Amino acid sequence: MAYNAALAEVEEDQLTNTMSRILVTGALGQIGSELTLALRARYGAQNVVAADIRSEGKEDLVNVGPFERLDVTDMDRIKSVIDQYHVDSIFHMAAILSAVGEEKPQLTWKVNMEGLLNILEIARERHLLRVFSPSSIAVFGPETPPDPAPQAPPLHPTTMYGVTKVSGELLGEYYIHRFGLDVRGVRYPGIISSATRPGGGTTDYAVEIFYAALKNKHYECFVREDTVLPMMYMPDCIKATIELMEADHDSLVHHCDFNLAGMSFSAGELAAEITKHIPDFTCEFKPDKRQEIADSWPRTIDDSAARNEWGWEPSYDLPAMTADMLSSLSERMTRAKL
Repeated sequence: MAYNAALAEVEEDQLTNTMSRILVTGALGQIGSELTLALRARYGAQNVVAADIRSEGKEDLVNVGPFERLDVTDMDRIKSVIDQYHVDSIFHMAAILSAVGEEKPQLTWKVNMEGLLNILEIARERHLLRVFSPSSIAVFGPETPPDPAPQAPPLHPTTMYGVTKVSGELLGEYYIHRFGLDVRGVRYPGIISSATRPGGGTTDYAVEIFYAALKNKHYECFVREDTVLPMMYMPDCIKATIELMEADHDSLVHHCDFNLAGMSFSAGELAAEITKHIPDFTCEFKPDKRQEIADSWPRTIDDSAARNEWGWEPSYDLPAMTADMLSSLSERMTRAKL
């Protein structure tokens, strides 16, 4: 992953003295693990506390820099960690995602909403400087214009994950206006990464297909060939997250609900792009229950608010992402003998 190249676009003069001791919840997750590494490179390993409910794997996070086992539904434990490390800013990445959320909707509500409320309430009590609480394209539903989804459409999601993300956006806005807490967030599209396995989301096919192409040269895709969804390569995801948290507060009109776009492509177009690099790769399309979720989401995203308010601009398109993904994943699989 070319994080140094991606993050180099976040100019050094954008660094502020506001965030000095950072907590990342869900730090072993797909986005959290790579975000933590990028934050440690930027702010110093000892200044970024990685926290997750599990500690298995990801030795580069657990053994290099502070790590704490943390259940975000345990308010006392969160307080203890924040006080121990004198945390002033939080990237709250812990969540149950869309596909898993439909299997366990009650648990999804508990983890996603109780966890966020705990984080916001402790941030209010402790007068923390800033909280990042990500949202998702899962907030959109069948009534959202699909091409592109506007910044402020009707939000009537069809999944529990989407319901929690809409609720999370509203809760963050409440804490901004009621208590003056600086809460920020983006609506992530599907995220593609070579470093972390998918975590139970509807867009997981866009990551699984690369593993299958390199290992078996065949993939059985769980959405239709013509399914188009907004996607983003992980270096752009990390860059956007840090850029927003380092942006001048006075430049922001929106706060918790920025639309964020990288690229949009169909599952068939992704398979065809991979075939340019692996000519004997084949893909079979067998939609399952996740197709219904995918069909409720937009095809493209209007992210003009992010572009205008904090200068967002992605670096990767489909060809560039595919080439880098195959190269990075191939190297990693070779080292791990996957």
